[in-house]
Amino acid sequence: MVDTVVFILAAAICLTGALGVILARNPVHSALMLVMTLFGIAVQFVAQEAHFLAAVQVIVYAGAIVVLFLFVIMLLGVDRAQNLELSVLPIQKWAALLFGAGSLAMLGVLIIVVKDPVTGAEAMGGSATGDENVRLLARSLFSDYVYAFELTSLLLVIAVIGAVVLARKPKKVLDSVTEEGSEA
Repeated sequence: MVDTVVFILAAAICLTGALGVILARNPVHSALMLVMTLFGIAVQFVAQEAHFLAAVQVIVYAGAIVVLFLFVIMLLGVDRAQNLELSVLPIQKWAALLFGAGSLAMLGVLIIVVKDPVTGAEAMGGSATGDENVRLLARSLFSDYVYAFELTSLLLVIAVIGAVVLARKPKKVLDSVTEEGSEA
Protein backbone atom coordinates (compact mmCIF):
# COMPACT_ATOMS: atom_id res chain seq x y z
CA MET A 1 0.00 0.00 0.00
CA VAL A 2 2.79 2.43 0.92
CA ASP A 3 4.67 1.48 -2.25
CA THR A 4 1.64 2.39 -4.35
CA VAL A 5 1.22 5.75 -2.62
CA VAL A 6 4.92 6.58 -3.05
CA PHE A 7 4.77 5.57 -6.70
CA ILE A 8 1.70 7.70 -7.38
CA LEU A 9 3.12 10.76 -5.61
CA ALA A 10 6.52 10.45 -7.30
CA ALA A 11 4.88 9.89 -10.69
CA ALA A 12 2.71 12.98 -10.16
CA ILE A 13 5.82 14.99 -9.28
CA CYS A 14 7.60 13.70 -12.40
CA LEU A 15 4.67 14.47 -14.69
CA THR A 16 4.09 17.92 -13.21
CA GLY A 17 7.76 18.76 -13.56
CA ALA A 18 7.89 17.44 -17.13
CA LEU A 19 4.86 19.51 -18.12
CA GLY A 20 6.45 22.51 -16.41
CA VAL A 21 9.62 22.06 -18.47
CA ILE A 22 7.58 22.22 -21.65
CA LEU A 23 5.03 24.86 -20.69
CA ALA A 24 7.14 27.34 -18.68
CA ARG A 25 7.82 30.52 -20.60
CA ASN A 26 10.84 31.49 -18.53
CA PRO A 27 13.90 29.25 -19.16
CA VAL A 28 14.95 29.50 -15.50
CA HIS A 29 11.56 28.22 -14.38
CA SER A 30 11.84 25.45 -16.97
CA ALA A 31 15.23 24.39 -15.57
CA LEU A 32 13.82 24.38 -12.04
CA MET A 33 10.95 22.19 -13.20
CA LEU A 34 13.58 19.85 -14.63
CA VAL A 35 15.07 19.62 -11.13
CA MET A 36 11.61 18.69 -9.83
CA THR A 37 11.33 15.94 -12.43
CA LEU A 38 14.77 14.57 -11.61
CA PHE A 39 13.98 14.48 -7.89
CA GLY A 40 10.78 12.55 -8.64
CA ILE A 41 12.82 10.04 -10.61
CA ALA A 42 15.24 9.74 -7.68
CA VAL A 43 12.30 8.91 -5.41
CA GLN A 44 11.28 6.21 -7.89
CA PHE A 45 14.81 4.77 -7.70
CA VAL A 46 14.63 4.72 -3.89
CA ALA A 47 11.29 2.93 -4.08
CA GLN A 48 12.96 0.28 -6.27
CA GLU A 49 15.78 0.01 -3.69
CA ALA A 50 18.36 1.34 -6.16
CA HIS A 51 19.88 3.79 -3.69
CA PHE A 52 23.10 4.28 -5.62
CA LEU A 53 21.18 5.30 -8.75
CA ALA A 54 19.05 7.67 -6.66
CA ALA A 55 22.16 9.32 -5.24
CA VAL A 56 23.71 9.61 -8.71
CA GLN A 57 20.43 11.03 -10.03
CA VAL A 58 20.42 13.78 -7.41
CA ILE A 59 24.14 14.55 -7.38
CA VAL A 60 24.94 14.35 -11.07
CA TYR A 61 21.75 15.30 -12.86
CA ALA A 62 19.79 17.48 -10.46
CA GLY A 63 22.96 18.93 -8.99
CA ALA A 64 25.62 19.35 -11.64
CA ILE A 65 23.86 19.27 -15.00
CA VAL A 66 20.93 21.54 -14.10
CA VAL A 67 23.28 23.97 -12.34
CA LEU A 68 25.28 24.05 -15.57
CA PHE A 69 22.06 24.74 -17.52
CA LEU A 70 21.14 27.56 -15.13
CA PHE A 71 24.65 28.99 -15.33
CA VAL A 72 24.55 29.13 -19.12
CA ILE A 73 20.99 30.53 -19.14
CA MET A 74 21.95 33.32 -16.74
CA LEU A 75 25.27 33.95 -18.48
CA LEU A 76 23.79 34.28 -21.94
CA GLY A 77 20.82 36.32 -20.74
CA VAL A 78 18.27 34.00 -22.30
CA ASP A 79 15.95 34.58 -19.35
CA ARG A 80 14.91 37.97 -20.73
CA ALA A 81 11.72 38.15 -22.75
CA GLN A 82 12.19 37.95 -26.48
CA ASN A 83 9.78 38.07 -29.38
CA LEU A 84 9.98 34.56 -30.81
CA GLU A 85 7.06 34.92 -33.21
CA LEU A 86 9.28 36.45 -35.89
CA SER A 87 11.20 33.24 -36.54
CA VAL A 88 8.28 30.77 -36.67
CA LEU A 89 7.71 29.19 -40.04
CA PRO A 90 4.06 29.04 -41.11
CA ILE A 91 4.07 25.27 -41.56
CA GLN A 92 6.00 24.63 -38.33
CA LYS A 93 2.94 24.69 -36.04
CA TRP A 94 0.97 22.32 -38.26
CA ALA A 95 3.92 19.95 -38.62
CA ALA A 96 4.37 19.88 -34.84
CA LEU A 97 0.66 19.22 -34.35
CA LEU A 98 0.72 16.41 -36.92
CA PHE A 99 3.84 14.86 -35.36
CA GLY A 100 2.34 15.05 -31.86
CA ALA A 101 -0.96 13.50 -32.98
CA GLY A 102 0.91 10.72 -34.81
CA SER A 103 3.04 10.02 -31.73
CA LEU A 104 -0.04 9.82 -29.51
CA ALA A 105 -1.76 7.51 -31.99
CA MET A 106 1.30 5.23 -32.10
CA LEU A 107 1.43 5.17 -28.29
CA GLY A 108 -2.26 4.26 -28.16
CA VAL A 109 -1.77 1.43 -30.64
CA LEU A 110 1.19 0.09 -28.64
CA ILE A 111 -0.83 0.17 -25.43
CA ILE A 112 -3.64 -1.78 -27.09
CA VAL A 113 -1.36 -4.32 -28.83
CA VAL A 114 0.74 -5.23 -25.76
CA LYS A 115 -1.62 -7.31 -23.65
CA ASP A 116 0.39 -8.06 -20.49
CA PRO A 117 3.59 -5.97 -20.28
CA VAL A 118 4.26 -6.81 -16.61
CA THR A 119 5.10 -10.47 -16.07
CA GLY A 120 6.20 -10.44 -12.44
CA ALA A 121 9.07 -12.80 -13.28
CA GLU A 122 12.47 -12.47 -11.63
CA ALA A 123 15.06 -10.42 -13.49
CA MET A 124 17.47 -12.41 -15.62
CA GLY A 125 20.49 -10.50 -14.28
CA GLY A 126 19.58 -10.94 -10.64
CA SER A 127 18.88 -8.36 -8.00
CA ALA A 128 20.15 -4.80 -8.50
CA THR A 129 20.81 -4.27 -4.81
CA GLY A 130 23.97 -4.80 -2.83
CA ASP A 131 27.42 -3.30 -2.58
CA GLU A 132 28.97 -5.67 -5.10
CA ASN A 133 27.22 -3.97 -8.04
CA VAL A 134 28.46 -0.57 -6.92
CA ARG A 135 32.02 -1.91 -6.64
CA LEU A 136 31.83 -3.46 -10.10
CA LEU A 137 30.46 -0.24 -11.59
CA ALA A 138 33.15 1.86 -9.90
CA ARG A 139 35.92 -0.53 -10.98
CA SER A 140 34.66 -0.45 -14.57
CA LEU A 141 34.20 3.32 -14.64
CA PHE A 142 37.54 4.22 -13.09
CA SER A 143 39.66 1.56 -14.82
CA ASP A 144 38.28 0.56 -18.22
CA TYR A 145 36.50 3.82 -19.02
CA VAL A 146 38.61 6.33 -17.10
CA TYR A 147 39.74 8.15 -20.25
CA ALA A 148 36.20 8.56 -21.55
CA PHE A 149 35.14 9.73 -18.07
CA GLU A 150 37.92 12.33 -17.90
CA LEU A 151 37.37 13.47 -21.50
CA THR A 152 33.70 14.04 -20.75
CA SER A 153 34.55 16.21 -17.75
CA LEU A 154 37.10 18.10 -19.84
CA LEU A 155 34.51 18.65 -22.57
CA LEU A 156 32.06 20.10 -20.03
CA VAL A 157 34.71 22.48 -18.67
CA ILE A 158 35.61 23.61 -22.21
CA ALA A 159 31.91 24.16 -22.98
CA VAL A 160 31.49 26.38 -19.92
CA ILE A 161 34.64 28.37 -20.75
CA GLY A 162 33.45 28.76 -24.34
CA ALA A 163 30.06 30.02 -23.17
CA VAL A 164 31.75 32.56 -20.90
CA VAL A 165 34.03 33.79 -23.69
CA LEU A 166 31.19 34.05 -26.21
CA ALA A 167 28.84 35.82 -23.83
CA ARG A 168 31.37 38.31 -22.49
CA LYS A 169 31.27 41.72 -24.10
CA PRO A 170 34.54 43.62 -23.74
CA LYS A 171 33.64 47.04 -22.33
CA LYS A 172 36.91 48.81 -23.22
CA VAL A 173 36.63 48.02 -26.91
CA LEU A 174 32.96 49.03 -27.04
CA ASP A 175 33.60 52.25 -25.11
CA SER A 176 36.53 53.26 -27.33
CA VAL A 177 34.53 52.56 -30.48
CA THR A 178 31.56 54.64 -29.29
CA GLU A 179 33.83 57.50 -28.20
CA GLU A 180 35.58 57.56 -31.59
CA GLY A 181 32.23 57.49 -33.38
CA SER A 182 30.85 60.42 -31.33
CA GLU A 183 33.95 62.59 -31.98
CA ALA A 184 33.74 62.26 -35.77
